[in-house]
Amino acid sequence: MRILNVSAFFPSHGGGVEIVAAELAAALSRRGHDSRLTGAAFDPVPTEGVVQPVPLACVDPLEKWAGLPMPLPTATARETLKQELRAADAVIIHDALYATSQLARRYAEQLGKPWILMQHIGAIRYTNRLMRHALSVANRLVTQPMLERAPQAVFISDTVRRYFSSGRYRSAPELLFNGIDKARFYPVREALPMRARPRLLFVGRFVEKKGLAVLRAFAQRRPDCDLLMVGGGPIDPTRWGLENIAVLGRKGRTELAELYRSCDALVLPSVGEGFPLVVQEAMACGLLIFCGSETAEADPGASAFMLGIEIDLADPQATASRLSERLDAASRGVQKMAAEYACQTYDWDRNAVWLEHRLLFIASAVRAL
Repeated sequence: MRILNVSAFFPSHGGGVEIVAAELAAALSRRGHDSRLTGAAFDPVPTEGVVQPVPLACVDPLEKWAGLPMPLPTATARETLKQELRAADAVIIHDALYATSQLARRYAEQLGKPWILMQHIGAIRYTNRLMRHALSVANRLVTQPMLERAPQAVFISDTVRRYFSSGRYRSAPELLFNGIDKARFYPVREALPMRARPRLLFVGRFVEKKGLAVLRAFAQRRPDCDLLMVGGGPIDPTRWGLENIAVLGRKGRTELAELYRSCDALVLPSVGEGFPLVVQEAMACGLLIFCGSETAEADPGASAFMLGIEIDLADPQATASRLSERLDAASRGVQKMAAEYACQTYDWDRNAVWLEHRLLFIASAVRAL
């Protein structure tokens, strides 16, 4: 099949949704499909691998202002997307709220193409009340209706599935956790005790919802810990003037795996997550995981391996205090079991098989009408 994977961005943008979309597209290509991936053209276009990139000319006025990535396609991009939908045999759409996702859904329905919606994100507790309300309204008026009309809705997190549980779906929603690249993400041979000076790692976009204010407060509170920060965005941690913070920029997947194995723990005090891929990768590499309670509940089977805390972005000092207390009480005793669980449970190729079979079933149902 020729399968179009509709992502708002390419992996070079640095967000989890686009990395997941690219990994699934690659897994489908390994299954022998003509796999294609859309993304905003202002990000570097993938030049390696077996997935055919489809750059879309977009503008993104909101990200710098609000930290909310929301690319808007130009007329040229809309025509490109329509032509790709016309040539495709099936479509996988990642997250409902993006304009490109809405267009892909419309074109798929017009052209009678089988499509699946994979929803990554639910609610986000922004400190800005207006943004919280706007997202809640958008989920009620846009995301929920699109999930309900999808031939198949897929959630990558049990937390997000519960958030949208009131919907009347055309078929039972599926829970499909992200996979991991087991050739890259694996633990060191022997689990070591935590360093006397803990080496902590943050991986993500430098935006409010990722808990940057909490990380700043924590680094101020705990000068005895080193915090390595991988990523980029509108917030610049180098301006904080804290000697125990090292800003490393964005890293490739192999470099990131090596960083995981060189650290004691992943720290992700974020809100509004589905199930961040970095959590699963860090778990596979044998790290302690400090994250929000919602993230810790995303996979009930893995919750025992994650150290969830209550995240309040409006009170970063109190959240940093809870994180500090949890760090002091932590033990690395379960990390070998966590790595084994991650390697057994999270599998891109298994996900691709399920998606392939489901798209073929939807296609046969469409032809029968």
